[in-house]
Amino acid sequence: MIARRPSALLSSRAVSETTALVAGAPERQGTLAASSERSERTRAFHEDRFLTRARALFYARLAFLVLGLGVIGVPSWSAAFGIGGPRAFAIYLVMVAYSAANYLFLPRKKIGKIVTFATLCADLCVLVCLVSVTGGLRSPLLAAQLLFTILFVVLFPTPFAVVPPLLTFPVVAKLAQILGGHALVQIDLFILLWYSAINCIVVYMMVYLNERDRLKHRELQKLSGALREMAVVDERNRLAREIHDGLGGVLSSVVIQSEYLLNMIDGSEVRARLSGNNEARAAILPTIRKELSDLHQAAEDSMDELRRSLRMMKEDFDLVGTLSDYCKLASARHRLDVRFGRAGAERAVGPESALALFRVLQEAITNVARHCGKGTAVEVTLGFEPGQATLRIQDRGSGFVLPRDPAGLAREGHYGLANMQERARKVSGDLRMTSAPGQGTCVELVVSAGEELER
Repeated sequence: MIARRPSALLSSRAVSETTALVAGAPERQGTLAASSERSERTRAFHEDRFLTRARALFYARLAFLVLGLGVIGVPSWSAAFGIGGPRAFAIYLVMVAYSAANYLFLPRKKIGKIVTFATLCADLCVLVCLVSVTGGLRSPLLAAQLLFTILFVVLFPTPFAVVPPLLTFPVVAKLAQILGGHALVQIDLFILLWYSAINCIVVYMMVYLNERDRLKHRELQKLSGALREMAVVDERNRLAREIHDGLGGVLSSVVIQSEYLLNMIDGSEVRARLSGNNEARAAILPTIRKELSDLHQAAEDSMDELRRSLRMMKEDFDLVGTLSDYCKLASARHRLDVRFGRAGAERAVGPESALALFRVLQEAITNVARHCGKGTAVEVTLGFEPGQATLRIQDRGSGFVLPRDPAGLAREGHYGLANMQERARKVSGDLRMTSAPGQGTCVELVVSAGEELER
């Protein structure tokens, strides 16, 4: 008997170890996967942002191309700007061509960025030519250079993005000097410094705002990752509770029954009967057959438990019927006197709250079967009131001394009661337990409920 008992204890311990393995997953692989996923999301975010801004650049170009077509097509405008003829129209067609090519190459990531930068520089060259022939640094078109500065910084948010737009000023000044044949005067120098200062301010503000946006995005990513990790931890804890309360309870019953059967076989009286005559064997075989039948029934109950857990997650779950059926099943399985009753009109209870009610009932009856004798009376009542549903389990067992601190339940080995409290907390329910030696135990769980159901 001593040799066989450790196998049962090992089986019981295996249930606890399985629960612990579900609750604790490998941290190193999770950390590496989270870091890789975070970097991938960051890269995708930056690529999507560039693609959106580059498409906005394309639509801005369309507006400028429409204006350019008006300048070329209206004779008075063409004469005012000093441009026109086949040469201007050819340049216009080139701008249309590279704008369309830029839009087509945008989805190709690196190539799209290179083409966008090159076409922006081409736009600047066209602007330089227009400014040079319409007054140089004093041209009214020079203000458009600030728009290109903004576009460069928005698409390529680095301090070096100001370099191509700033090169516009010395090139315009030199071309104006060559075309106009006069040197720069004080007002030209002031305009040069003025536009340069405005460009630097614009670049600084855009880079600063972009850096803040990047930091905020990084913080949001960290917060999102932390929320996902919390969700994973909660799901692991939920699975651990499900294994403990569901399959763990059934397997514990299998272990207890198998241990009892082994003790019967190893007992001296049973061994004597088995080694005796046929009448002695015939007397003990029905008992062994019954225990084996109970083991078979426990295995089938574990399958029913899985199906029941799946049904509980549906919106049309029959809470009252399931609790009533389980009370009947528990009476037969644990040889207890379990009586179920309902008070009030049935109301809608959410899937998570219904699961919590069932698990609390299951844990309470399992505790009665584990710590009380056969035939112990258990009264189960499911009451409905406006806005709430109350499950009350009162047993007439031996009772025990409840810890003053509810957090001490797990420390003192009352893991089932601690799981009850955790389930109640998850559904924002109210769990109350009262017990005293010789006075039995009462467990009440109150959860929120909705409207009355029509049955």
